[in-house]
Amino acid sequence: MNGQMRGMAFPLLTLLLLVTAACGSGTPAATEAQRANDLVNAGLKAQAAGRMTEAADDYHKALALDPRNKFAYYDLGVIDQQAGRSAAAELEYRTAIQFDPNFVDALYNLAVLRTQAAPTEAVDLYRQAIAAMPKNAAAHLNLGFLLISMGQKAEGKLELDRAVALNPAFASRIPTPTPTPKH
Repeated sequence: MNGQMRGMAFPLLTLLLLVTAACGSGTPAATEAQRANDLVNAGLKAQAAGRMTEAADDYHKALALDPRNKFAYYDLGVIDQQAGRSAAAELEYRTAIQFDPNFVDALYNLAVLRTQAAPTEAVDLYRQAIAAMPKNAAAHLNLGFLLISMGQKAEGKLELDRAVALNPAFASRIPTPTPTPKH
């Protein structure tokens, strides 16, 4: 290599290193977030295969990399809810909602958990889920049943009607009123 080429090689190499460093300056956080997402996906696969301990471990590892990963909190909540650990599930769902107040799945599952203990809160949670996703037939259905159980029959019926309009299969889940016998 002649002296002229050698002189150009160093600045070119330096330029490549500077560009690589500049592009990589935001990479560690992006890499950690991607690794966290990869762990959440691995957790979902383990969860689908029934390996709940492995799934929970993956979600916890994801949170170590990305403490704001709403999906890891949500999926831990699902595992806890399925295992009957309602208080733990509630905490996980609330944390996911803290990071995304419109996280429909977390709002919905938290509403399901709160229906017995705090029906008014559950109504509010279903309404938040519906506001974020107006065509959520399941949220309309559960809200309708809950409102009826709380004595708000007209509003509850409207929600049941919305649920059936969105998903006609839900019609079979709604009991038909029994006619009152005439004396």
